[in-house]
Amino acid sequence: MGDDAQFCELCPRKCRVDRINGEKEHCEATAQLEIASYHAHFGKERSLVGEGGSGTIFFSNCSLRCVFCINWEISQGGMGSVRSIEDLASMMLSLQKRGCQNINVVTPTHYVPHILPALDIAAAKGLRLPLVYNTCGWENPEVLEFLDGVVDIYLPDFKYGNSRAAAKYSTGATSYPQLTQAAFLEMHRQVEVAKPATDGIVCRGLMVRHLVMPNRVAGSKEVVEWIAGNLPHETYLNIMSQYRPMYQARRYPEISRRITAEEYKEVIVWARQAGLTNLDIQGMYF
Repeated sequence: MGDDAQFCELCPRKCRVDRINGEKEHCEATAQLEIASYHAHFGKERSLVGEGGSGTIFFSNCSLRCVFCINWEISQGGMGSVRSIEDLASMMLSLQKRGCQNINVVTPTHYVPHILPALDIAAAKGLRLPLVYNTCGWENPEVLEFLDGVVDIYLPDFKYGNSRAAAKYSTGATSYPQLTQAAFLEMHRQVEVAKPATDGIVCRGLMVRHLVMPNRVAGSKEVVEWIAGNLPHETYLNIMSQYRPMYQARRYPEISRRITAEEYKEVIVWARQAGLTNLDIQGMYF
């Protein structure tokens, strides 16, 4: 968090607000830990779900503030309640007891100082599950370095291949492509390629998500070409088809509809042409 730990520099905005004394900026978070929900999740990546589900903890607030966020009530609407670090540790242990495959922390960046001590408490009481760091991808590499040896599975989004879209749809986040690329290199350095065990479950590695958006606004071609040019071709990539014009998306005509089958298939072709070999392809909507 910089030379003075009281002023927050956790996310790339580095707004340096005094969260300890209640100041807020883009992410709307203070020093108090806020959690919206926790439960066994059975959606998304099958290799993280298994029979017991992914033990998902949804943290309140988000610094990226996407205008199309499907979970906007949590990320920007203030949904959630104040919990203690001990509460968070208890949630992790409860999810393990339920038979979950992992602990999946969603939008965790602005609560890293809470998550790390909670993990210490939970581990001392028997927590043994892999930790999934489920993030928008826009991270400070120097913060990620603190997580080396702590995170088992990185599950980042790669939302945009160009700065223009990031600035327009994620509240001025012009540095998104560059910082996300740097973050991916650090994530891969730490955990390498995700490889499922004999039961099909991934316990370690980098698992990338990319949401296909209407009218090519996300720069999907640039995304898959960067992955292919800078990470191993067997890097896991979930090409997601479930875009819906949620939250404020109707204000932007170019993203005010769902994607077409042709738009989705186009990205699959680009990914294969780039040489990527470990694609999670969703076809249920088409």
